[in-house]
Amino acid sequence: MKAVTIVTGRAVPLDRSDVDTDQIIPSDWLKQVERTGFEKGLFSEWKDDKNFVLNDERFAAATILIAGPNFGVGSSREHAVWAIQQYGFEAVITSRFGDIFRNNATKNGLIPVVVPADVASRLMAEVDKNPDLEITIDVERRLVEVPELDLSVDFPLDDATQERFLQGLDDIGITLRHIDDIDAFENTRPSWLPASSALSGD
Repeated sequence: MKAVTIVTGRAVPLDRSDVDTDQIIPSDWLKQVERTGFEKGLFSEWKDDKNFVLNDERFAAATILIAGPNFGVGSSREHAVWAIQQYGFEAVITSRFGDIFRNNATKNGLIPVVVPADVASRLMAEVDKNPDLEITIDVERRLVEVPELDLSVDFPLDDATQERFLQGLDDIGITLRHIDDIDAFENTRPSWLPASSALSGD
């Protein structure tokens, strides 16, 4: 995944709470074989309503999604994160995430930003009034900043997850950082055990 230090952009106010992963990406979309095209399924059942916020052209260039509390609850599906990213969002701001969704987000490079409920509500209201409002999410400083509102708020991000974003490391990338230790271990294994090359089919 790509490294992320700062995300600056406009936002979409999704004023709904308890949005589950099936609402984010309905189960029909999980039948796809390739990991592309999921942006078409993002909130697809809600998009039939012409008044749904993603149908509002004022928010067409947004890269940040602001949602109500309990965003991403429900079943575990990375497809929900993929759909949000492929639509063009780089971060989601809410007062509370579903735990599995948040974990999937961090492993795929989507920044999950948790702020106090009153801050999330204020941001949603301000963006609704002014779609051009610019929001900055600083991963290195763990801050959400909106200069126009004179707003600066910390958000929680543990050191390991922060490093994932700053270095652009997915699980494979983290594993490969220990390649010397892995090679050393393989070199000490008894010869009668299968070699890693044999296991991989090489």
